[in-house]
Amino acid sequence: MADTLVAKREELAAKEKRMADILKEAGPDRDFSKITSLEGDSAAKAKSIQALDAELNDLFDGVKAMADAEESLKAQALRDASAEAEAGAASRKERRQGPPGGHAGQAPAKPAVELPFGKAFVDSAAYKGFRQRVPAHLDIDVKTLFQTTAGWAPESTRSGFLLEDAQRPIQITDLIPGAPTQQDAYKYMEETTFTNNAAEVAEAGTYGEAALALTERTQIVEKIGVWLPVTDEQLEDVAGAEAYVESRLPFMIRQRLDSQIINGDGVTPNLLGILNKPSIQTQAKGADPVPDAIHKAFTKIMVTGRAMANAIIMHPNDWEELRLLRTADGVYIWGPPSDPGTPRIWGRPVVQADSIAEGTALAGDYANHSRLFTKRGMDIQVTNSHSTFFIEGKQAIRADIRVVMIVFRPEAFSTITGI
Repeated sequence: MADTLVAKREELAAKEKRMADILKEAGPDRDFSKITSLEGDSAAKAKSIQALDAELNDLFDGVKAMADAEESLKAQALRDASAEAEAGAASRKERRQGPPGGHAGQAPAKPAVELPFGKAFVDSAAYKGFRQRVPAHLDIDVKTLFQTTAGWAPESTRSGFLLEDAQRPIQITDLIPGAPTQQDAYKYMEETTFTNNAAEVAEAGTYGEAALALTERTQIVEKIGVWLPVTDEQLEDVAGAEAYVESRLPFMIRQRLDSQIINGDGVTPNLLGILNKPSIQTQAKGADPVPDAIHKAFTKIMVTGRAMANAIIMHPNDWEELRLLRTADGVYIWGPPSDPGTPRIWGRPVVQADSIAEGTALAGDYANHSRLFTKRGMDIQVTNSHSTFFIEGKQAIRADIRVVMIVFRPEAFSTITGI
């Protein structure tokens, strides 16, 4: 298995170099006429590049599809709430109207006496003519027309559908492997000295002396929380209100966590995000085309970080500029508009996230050198003991988690700036 993995990585590196050489031939102005290593016109060369890109994708393909069970659970909760609301409305209507034929606690009402208007209509020549298919007119003096504005308004029951405010979705958290921890701080050892003086030794010769040293690292488990005041009546009278609140508060926490994983400054109670981890690498775009700068970052991660970048995080606007790259004569480099494809570059998946600032991308070996450790998962509690809530008929609903974000090898990550 190890030999196969090495061979695949070597094959991937060779194809990446091939792609880099081709793009280098085209130059920053993307003039495909300068590419001598491919045959045909610009369109044919673009197809060759797209085919090579597809091979890169196939080689690197192993990333699991990210399923979003939250939306499914949320939709089910809304459907359940709608069913409860309709059942409650029907029950309330039945209580208001009482049993058939009368009000609750009363005997069934006697048949109503026919109104003069109704009798006049039935006895009229118009109605009898209608029954016998003979044209006739009906002239009856009606003082007040019985209509919607003077009678019953149509009853309308609100559906259970709820349109939630458009918010930034969870984009990054699922990229980071998770694990539990039982401590209030996560401690680990980092090898900070590695001196290898291994060498060939002649008979009776002196061995080279090696040196190793370890340093303990510590990161505190931090808490992210939020709370919401709700009245007793809201929870009691509105079916689905509790499920709605218990859905949105955890989402708020996960949304904040999603941003902290990237941007947290590490000053308690903030998490230490990847961008603020000391010693991560950086690659400036400079005069390079964006794909070249990204490939150089991948190479830094491989050579200096001794890792293999498995994803790159980019702002959607930055990815759009890459996706729309065209040759000097208008051929799309990343495939025609009819091909949506999975966002990838150099075989690596592109995670589009607007929690990272425009102009900066973050590549790294997220799978092997980062972890999100959870001390306590999502916890939701309700109390009326806050402040004067007890005498005001209010409830305080709070949600929180305790987590710590660890980047074990900062050199396994690199920013690409100025894109």
